[in-house]
Parts: sequence; structure tokens; C-alpha cells
Amino acid sequence: MKEIELKLQGKIKRLTNKTFKFDERIREGWFSAVYFLKTCEIVESFKPDNIVTMQFFQKSDAVLCGSDEAIALIKTFAKDVDSLEIHSLKDGDKISPFETVLTIKGPYQNFGFLEGMIDGILARRTSVATNVYNVVKAASKSGVQKPVIFMGDRDDHFAQQAGDGYASYIGGSTAQATHAMNEWWGKQGMGTMPHALIQIFNGDIVEATKAYHAKYPEDDLISLVDYNNDVITDALKVAREFGETLKGVRVDTSRTMVDQYFFRNPDVLGSFDPRGVNPELIFALRKALDEEGFHHVKIVVSGGFTKERIEQFEEQRVPVDIYGVGSNLLKINIGFTGDNVMMNEQHQAKAGRIYRHNPRLELVE
Repeated sequence: MKEIELKLQGKIKRLTNKTFKFDERIREGWFSAVYFLKTCEIVESFKPDNIVTMQFFQKSDAVLCGSDEAIALIKTFAKDVDSLEIHSLKDGDKISPFETVLTIKGPYQNFGFLEGMIDGILARRTSVATNVYNVVKAASKSGVQKPVIFMGDRDDHFAQQAGDGYASYIGGSTAQATHAMNEWWGKQGMGTMPHALIQIFNGDIVEATKAYHAKYPEDDLISLVDYNNDVITDALKVAREFGETLKGVRVDTSRTMVDQYFFRNPDVLGSFDPRGVNPELIFALRKALDEEGFHHVKIVVSGGFTKERIEQFEEQRVPVDIYGVGSNLLKINIGFTGDNVMMNEQHQAKAGRIYRHNPRLELVE
């Protein structure tokens, strides 16, 4: 049983290194800034009896993620971990600018070399979780919550997928493109077909979809319909061929392309940008499907969607059923800072920094 299931059942409070699988070279300082390593050595030699309090914060309204991972890092690699007292918020907590999310109290030399890594964990995981949360929230502005598929596999190094997928899950996306993205929270990757499959069938969307369905008959059948830049024509082709079996069509028109529908209907042009996946194209697609009785066929859109673009679609009541979002969810736009703010129970910090007590912090057992 995965740790996330035990956590959801209340049998454990935090995910551990059984989930995160850290690189053992952390122990020898391989990933720590050298000045932290040197400081730990100096403190060990000259001030070994110190007790510092280090606190971590950031400067935005955000959704915290990475706290379990940071705590697991400390528990796994800190020296004499029993000498440390840790308080923390939880993954998924909403946090405010400058709110303390984690404190570590104990001899600096036992954990100080982990500071930069903790900052990095919290920054990446919180950024992704917050990005996803904001996109998921935007996808509900019409009054109906539309699912958001996390499609970030091509936008960063593959080694980041498990952590990014977990952060995406914390942010509210429960459909993700790869198995690795689902590793920490226990699901399977999902997806239908890329443009490559249609290309191999010489651009024949029907034949490509037939092959997909023959190979994966248990999958919900969703056909990618923008390959020939004629979304409505190809969507109707597959809908007529598969009827009730077809569950959806995905539109992924490039932002530099204008769909053939607009060349056939130039009278609708002139008051909007017709490139890419635009509201008018999706309205026309929904209308065409409905007119032939394919009300059950859902519309999935992808390709450069952001929080702002989704908000625009939702405010206009564009008939989208599912959003696929990739690169915009992976922007690292939240940075964390770790500060030593107390020394032997007395205030001692660089100018501008003070200990910020947070009653929401929980003692980590």
C-alpha cells in the first residue's frame, strides 16, 4: 500500500523517504551550498552548544506543498535528528505572505547544510501546487468545475515528474499525463493519442482512432481532431463512425494556425483573433456536434492554456468540458527563505528579520 493511502486513512501523518527516495549523496553535502557546509564545520568547532531557530516563509498567497518532503529530508539526513524540534504546516494548507510554514530548532551544525535544499523543495512544490490550484479555480468560473489534466511531461526534466505530479495533485488536478506523475499519490497516468499516431495513419483520423480503440477498447475513446487543421470536419467524421462509443474530441490547434472552418465561413471573422483554440471555434464545434445528435461527445482543449485564458473561456461560457494544461503549471514563481531568527531562546537575526510565531504550526513527532 502506498504511503499516501495510509496518510489519507489517518494511519500516518506524513509521507516519508519511502515515497521520496532521496539521493544518498545528500548526506555528504553533495547538493548543499558550500558556504553552508563550511559554516556547519566552523560552528562545530567554535560554537557547538548553540541552539538556533530557523524559520521558512515566502511572499505570496499560495498553496503549500513540499512540507512532507522537507521534513522527510530533515529526518533522513540531519545529524542527531532527535536533537531537533520541528513545527510545520501541512501540504495543501493555504498560506499568506510572510507566514511561517516551517521551523527547525536545534544545533545549527546538525541541520544547517539542508537549508538551501529545503528552500528549493518548498519553492518548486508550492509553485506547482499554487499554479494548478489557480488554474483549477479558473476552470470553475462558469459555475461548473471542469477537470484539468496536468500535461507537463514535455516542459521539464523527466526526473521532476513524480514531485510535480504530487504537487499538481495537491493543487487539485487528479488527471495526469504519465505514470511517474502519479507515483507518489497512487494513480495511473492517462491519455489518448498524440499527433504522431494520426501521422502514421497518413492523416486519416478515423483509421487512427479505429486502431486506438482496437488496441485499448477499455479506454474512454477521445480523438485528437486538429491534425488536418479542420476540427469540425474531422470531429464529425469520428463521431459518425463511433457514435456513442466516442466519449470526446480534443482540440490542440497551434496558436499560429487558423482552422479551415473560418475559411469556409469568412463572414464570422473580423471581431476576434481566429488563431489557435479560440472560443468561436469551440462554439462552432459544439453546435456542429449537437446538430447531428452527438450531445454526449465532450470537448477537451489544450495548447498554451493559462489561468487567464481559462478564465476568459469560462466567463464567455465556452462549451469546454476538460482543460489540458502543461508548461504554465511548471513556472517556479514562489521562492522560500530560511532565516535563523532565534539564538539560545533570544532574538538574533539579520536586520529586517524577526521570529514570526504561527499558531497554525504543528509539532512534528
